[in-house]
Amino acid sequence: MRYDYTMELQKIESVLQKNLPDAPGAGWNENIFGTLPGCVTEKHIEQLSSPCAALLKLGGKRWRPLLLTLCAAAAAGTEESPEAAYEITPLVEFVHTASLIHDDIEDCADTRRGMPAAHITWGIDTAINAGSWLYFTAAACLTNVPLPAERKLALYRLYAEELRRLHLGQAMDIAWHKDNTALPSVQEYEAMVRMKTGTLAALAAKAGTLVGGGTAEQESVMGNAAADIGVGFQILDDVLNLTTGNIGKKRGDDIVEGKKSLPVLIHLAEQPQDFDTIMACFTQARKDGIESPAVERCVTMLTASGAVAAAHTRARTLIRQACAKVTGLYPDSAAARKIDALFTSMLP
Repeated sequence: MRYDYTMELQKIESVLQKNLPDAPGAGWNENIFGTLPGCVTEKHIEQLSSPCAALLKLGGKRWRPLLLTLCAAAAAGTEESPEAAYEITPLVEFVHTASLIHDDIEDCADTRRGMPAAHITWGIDTAINAGSWLYFTAAACLTNVPLPAERKLALYRLYAEELRRLHLGQAMDIAWHKDNTALPSVQEYEAMVRMKTGTLAALAAKAGTLVGGGTAEQESVMGNAAADIGVGFQILDDVLNLTTGNIGKKRGDDIVEGKKSLPVLIHLAEQPQDFDTIMACFTQARKDGIESPAVERCVTMLTASGAVAAAHTRARTLIRQACAKVTGLYPDSAAARKIDALFTSMLP
């Protein structure tokens, strides 16, 4: 069954815009920074807010904040999500936006969502600082949300823990793609992605369940299912990168960045004799750029061996099984069915 998420997405956009406006004013400034010295001007504040707001306005699927609101509705046993769930959606979408700014710097990526990456437009120093600021600003939405103090504390703890996990996952990814002699196992790769990508999905699901008044068991089941969904969609990104190309990115740029994506790991698990050849493709592609013949040579190898198709199957299986856990936990919930339909409709 198909569902219309327009109403939820419009509410989410309104909250995101309120929490990161195009033109910050005195009230917003005080909420974010407290009382500032009189010499601090809007020009200073824009060095933080503008790079982040510009990327946020470029769009994105917004499935993480949507998942948060639907999890809240499922836990509350209501048709519509509690208003408090919408108010805390910056907690996940701002962290996601911040991570994109830093990812592009760390991966030496020039574009994001079809436009120059933040560090290209604003400079590396400003982009790093703005992205770091947005990680912390994400939690500002908890200040005035009408929730009991103990539930707010639980949300702060959850947010902080998931951010620490996100950075651990990123550390693992950086270490592997900078070292052409390192080859993680498939299990290590999925553990990395579960923290780097899955952690924001888990944050959305757990935060939504908390706001909806769910139990600890419901929070755990939903968090694990959401993390699996996050892993599945990262694997799908791996596959798209080597086939059609990700939206706003160039086909095969994972080869240029030297990423040990799942198709690479599946191929080398079956054909370890190709290790030196693939690493040579990585080295040549990094040197020559996206137009290097080494990119297509590597993509052809991974496709011909069936590794790309195998990764695609793994992703779909993870997402479908996770959705089944959600509907199994809430068999009579319209919100749970909407979660299932949301992610099923996104499968290529």
